[in-house]
Amino acid sequence: MIEVVQRGSGDPAVFDVVVSDGTGRSRHEVTARAADLARLGAAAKPETVIEAAFRFLLDREPKEAILRSFELTVIGRYFPEFEQQLPDYLRAGPR
Repeated sequence: MIEVVQRGSGDPAVFDVVVSDGTGRSRHEVTARAADLARLGAAAKPETVIEAAFRFLLDREPKEAILRSFELTVIGRYFPEFEQQLPDYLRAGPR
């Protein structure tokens, strides 16, 4: 389960993310500029974009390996296919 809560309304936006599964929880802080959220998520709500990004990450690594604090676009440095594949995660919706 992935819970995403936006903290405040600044730019960059700050999101608190909690990932829970049978082995426990991990907590993360993600920042994202409005322009990046719009470019990556089209008309999707910011929380939806962040949740889709975490589903992308969890398909590639365990929750414990995800950085505790990062900027959204950093994902593309570790996984070059991120921006190309994110629309598929947005279309698929939450699991």
